[in-house]
Amino acid sequence: MAVTIQSVVPKSPAARAGVKAGEVLEAINGHPINDALDYGFYCYERTLTLDLGNRKVKVRKRDDYDDIGLNFETYLMDKKHSCRNKCVFCFIDQLPPGMRETLYFKDDDSRLSFLQGSYITLTNMTDSDIERIIRMKLNVNVSVHTTNPALREKMLCNRFAGDVLRYLKQMADGGIVMNCQIVLCRGWNDGEELRRTLTDLLALYPAVQSIAAVPFGATKFREGLPEIMLHDKQSAGEAVDIIESFGKKMLAEFGERVVYPADELFITAERELPPSGYYGAFDQYENGVGMWSYMRDGFTEALADMDGDEREIKLTIATGKLAAPLMEQLAGKVREKFPGAEIRVVAIKNRFFGETVTVAGLTTGRDLTEQLLPYKGQLGSRVLIPGAMLKADEDIFLDDMTLGQAEELLGVPIVPNGSEPEELLECILQS
Repeated sequence: MAVTIQSVVPKSPAARAGVKAGEVLEAINGHPINDALDYGFYCYERTLTLDLGNRKVKVRKRDDYDDIGLNFETYLMDKKHSCRNKCVFCFIDQLPPGMRETLYFKDDDSRLSFLQGSYITLTNMTDSDIERIIRMKLNVNVSVHTTNPALREKMLCNRFAGDVLRYLKQMADGGIVMNCQIVLCRGWNDGEELRRTLTDLLALYPAVQSIAAVPFGATKFREGLPEIMLHDKQSAGEAVDIIESFGKKMLAEFGERVVYPADELFITAERELPPSGYYGAFDQYENGVGMWSYMRDGFTEALADMDGDEREIKLTIATGKLAAPLMEQLAGKVREKFPGAEIRVVAIKNRFFGETVTVAGLTTGRDLTEQLLPYKGQLGSRVLIPGAMLKADEDIFLDDMTLGQAEELLGVPIVPNGSEPEELLECILQS
C-alpha cells in the first residue's frame, strides 16, 4: 500500500532532497511502506532512497534518529484496526446511545499497542502480522483473559479467539516482551480457570513481563448482554489469594512478582493495599494496578519533607467512589500538618452509567455539578478533580459539558490534577 505525503517540513532532510507534498511514498530502501510502523522502522538508516512512484529520491540525515520530515493524513497512515470481537464484558457495548461517536470505536490495533500502549486480543492478526512484530522487535500488550481456547472463544464471541493463542508462544520464542491483561469475570474465568491461565502465561516468563487481573465492570445499560455477576468481598478475596500465591512463587524464583491484582480487587476484598515496592516497575499502572499505593506513598513522603504552618486552606476534592477513601486519608494527613486546612472530600456517585461504576475517569460533568451544587458557597477557593475526568488534551467531560460550564454552575474554579502525588499536594497547598 502506497501512502500520500500530506506535507513536508520546511528545511527537513526530505525538503532538502526535493520531496513534495502530494507525492506518493511507495518504498524506502526497497521496503514497501504500508503504515507508520514500516515508515519508522525503515527510516532508521542514515541514507534513504525514497521510491515516489515515478522517481526515486535520496535523502541523507545527520543522525540515524533524525526525522526526515514527512507528514501524512493520519498518525498510522491508514485507518485504525477495529475489534472483531463481541466480548461478554466489553464496556463499549454497555454505553448508552447519543454519546460522541469516537467513544464507540473498539480499538484492537497491534500498531497502537506498540506506539501507545493499548491492549490487543490478537484476533484480527495474521501470521504475517506476527512475523512483522518479531522482525521489528515490537513489544506488545495482550488482552488474554483466558488460555482455555474454548472459553476464550465463548468470552470473546469469536471462533478464532482460541486458535490465535498460539501467537503468544510464537512471539515469546521470537524475543517479544508482552504485558498481559485478564478481565476477571466472576463465574467465567476465575477460580480454576484463573489458575490455568496464570500457569500458562507464567510458563512464558520472561517474555511475559507482567500480568494484571482487573475486575469486570458493569454499567446500567447491559440489556441483552450475557449475565455476569459483579465481584463481592468473598470472590474478590479468592481471586486475590490465587494471584498472590502465583506472585509469591515468582518472587521467590525470579525476584519479581510478575502477576498483580488490580487495586479494585484489593478494595472490594477489603484488604489493605500493599506498599509501592510490591509493584516493581509498575508495568501495569495504566491498568489500575498500583495507582492507589503510588499516590498514597508518594504523597506521604512528599508531605513528610515539608514544614507545617498556619496557612488557611479551604477547598473541595471531588473524585469517584473508588478513590474517595484514599483522598480522605490524604486530606487527613494534610490537616494534621496544616491545622488551618479545611478540605472536603466528595465521592461522586456515577448516576449516568450506574453506581456500580466507581472509577473517577468515567464521571460526567452533570454528575459532578449536580452532586456539588448542594455545597455551593461552601466549596472553598477551588474544586480539585482528577485530570482523568476530562478528555485528553481538552477541557471536556464525557457528556460534553465543558470545564468552563461546570465552573459557571458551581461558582468556583475547577482544577484538574494529574496522577503524580507531588502535583496533588501542590494543588492542595497553593494559596
